[in-house]
Amino acid sequence: TAFCVCFLGVCGGEFSILRSPQSVVFRDGSWPIPGERIPDVAALTMGFSVEEDLPWPGLAVGDLFHRPRATVLVTVKGVDKLPVKGFSYPIENAVPFSLDSVANAIHTLFSEETPVVLQLAPSEERVYMVGKANAVFEDLSVTLRQLRNRLFQDNSILSSLPLNSLSRNNEVDLLFLSELQVLHDIASLLSRHKHLAKDHSPDLYSLELSGLEEVGKRYGEDSQQFKDASQILVDSLQKFADEMFNLYGGNAVVEVVAVKEFNSPLSRKTRSLLQASQVGKENPYNLAYPYNYDYSVIFNIVLWMMIGLALAVIVISYNLWNMDPGYDSIIYRMTNQKIRMD
Repeated sequence: TAFCVCFLGVCGGEFSILRSPQSVVFRDGSWPIPGERIPDVAALTMGFSVEEDLPWPGLAVGDLFHRPRATVLVTVKGVDKLPVKGFSYPIENAVPFSLDSVANAIHTLFSEETPVVLQLAPSEERVYMVGKANAVFEDLSVTLRQLRNRLFQDNSILSSLPLNSLSRNNEVDLLFLSELQVLHDIASLLSRHKHLAKDHSPDLYSLELSGLEEVGKRYGEDSQQFKDASQILVDSLQKFADEMFNLYGGNAVVEVVAVKEFNSPLSRKTRSLLQASQVGKENPYNLAYPYNYDYSVIFNIVLWMMIGLALAVIVISYNLWNMDPGYDSIIYRMTNQKIRMD
């Protein structure tokens, strides 16, 4: 089971590490992380391989034999920075991404066990759950009507959360608060089914929050409502991260990515073309590209197979050269005319 929380930010976004176990080592620095490689960071921290090597200094090798047991990725839109605790790295070229590849790897490798694979975007009513363990989260509010009704129940966060300038009578404010309610309910459901956090299969939580973005559009980013919502969000995320981290016994990675807005596919292609021309200028000697991530594996397979075949040819040739004719097969000896006359 493995754990990480991520908030994605567009141009000028920020990728922050809230919590991580000793087996996953992040270095303190200002190295930019490409937005499209954030899923690879999640995969590598969980111990999965990636198609292309990630030359990012922010993530060290760590302990290869002790991987985190849960990963939670939360994408927060509408702000390019959140004052959260932990290491922070600027995001370069923030493009839309998903953890589908990580979810498929977990579902394929641990289909007979009880991994939690939960991907949820409350404001868009998108939910994706696979695996045997996700029956626990069937009662989770996922539609806008369910989210609104959940807020007005007796045990909702409205009874304990300081709203300040936010109003429980405004639809935009309620959408923002309902996303925080989802965070609370996920931790609450998991605390009642702690066996899911103690099994050997990795867990994945991918959440997308856009309520803060709607608050900014409704009141303006200089408004008191937006400032209060930002502070409430930071406090709720830190509490959620601490709760999940403790539920997994400290064996969890919590990451945050704050994104103002995502780059469009068109601007992403334009950037890649510019990068290609820059690489050509920086590499006038036409040097070869770095080796593929699987090169060492393929090299070892070919090397030892060739060594084994060479040894087999030598041993077989030596035995054939020194073969005693007296030990030839009965077919060879019975075709000898002298033996047949005797």
